[in-house]
Amino acid sequence: MELLPGIRAQMVDTDRIRMHVLESGPDDGAPIVLVHGNLSTARFFERVMAGLPRTYRVIAPDMRGFGDSEHAPLDATRGLADWADDVHALLTALGVTAPPHLVGWSTGGAAIVDYAAEHPVASLTLLDPVSPYGYGGVHADGTPVYDDCAGSGGGTANPEVVSRLAAGDDSADSPFSIRNVINAFYFAPGHREPQEREDLLVREVLKTMIGPGGYPGDSVPSPNWPGSAPGKTGVLNALSPKYCSWTRIVDLDPKPPVLWTHGSADIVVADGSPLEIGAIGASGAIDGWPGPEVFPPQPMVTQIREVLDRYAAAGGTVRTAIIEGAGHSPHIEKRDEWLSVFTDFLATIG
Repeated sequence: MELLPGIRAQMVDTDRIRMHVLESGPDDGAPIVLVHGNLSTARFFERVMAGLPRTYRVIAPDMRGFGDSEHAPLDATRGLADWADDVHALLTALGVTAPPHLVGWSTGGAAIVDYAAEHPVASLTLLDPVSPYGYGGVHADGTPVYDDCAGSGGGTANPEVVSRLAAGDDSADSPFSIRNVINAFYFAPGHREPQEREDLLVREVLKTMIGPGGYPGDSVPSPNWPGSAPGKTGVLNALSPKYCSWTRIVDLDPKPPVLWTHGSADIVVADGSPLEIGAIGASGAIDGWPGPEVFPPQPMVTQIREVLDRYAAAGGTVRTAIIEGAGHSPHIEKRDEWLSVFTDFLATIG
């Protein structure tokens, strides 16, 4: 499927990895960088790019291990800092010197905060971001359930999903095929992309680097329920509370304007997400759950709100927009509404 009008693609050699990049707008426009999430690529932003004002230079890379970018392993012990460093290396290679407006979807939310901790930014837009305490295995205050962070990381991936990704399964034959995973979890019930675009998104996800260095990552045995703890490589380990934390946003100086947009029907990043091990244990789907006092379901949205409240109390500005009826992908499901919120936010910055 060809790119939408006004969008161009290129491969860029950086001093870290070789990256596939989508771009739109003039080279001298104010830069917007769109950082996708887990099991996705830059093309999940394509319709957003087509709808943004042409005065902006919009840059959407495939992150390492995804899409057509280099299948380089991710050092999970750095959280999402590899992604942040890759973005900076890309902007350097493209000759972008102005502080960018950064948009981070899901996993990308942690990466853009890591970027802002090291480099000037014009703004941060958190699009259904991962919890500031990582994904899985934490109490409401962000304290890990276990010292080894068991119940998070590479060992928590559904093995049937992993095997079907590795096999390139583009069918709808199983609930674990990525086509059905996208429709069940990326979007709210009732939303379906046109067939040609759905086929495109499926093909894009099937480009994912599968294995210890990519998706889902490695794991180590644990004496704690459910029996595995995070390893050191791969995207799910980078999202583990052992390594992932974007609570540092509170201490940014200077503090860029922040926009948080979230789908009201998001079940991937949610209080009690059915994909998180605490909630799965509570449902009875994994034997031996030690109960809510030991391993509670994670209140992810509550945690996001609490950390952003602290950011505001520390002098930052935060705008929040809950996109009613959208799931984990409001920029796709409710594109025009999301674009209106985002462009209004950019207009307030100047």
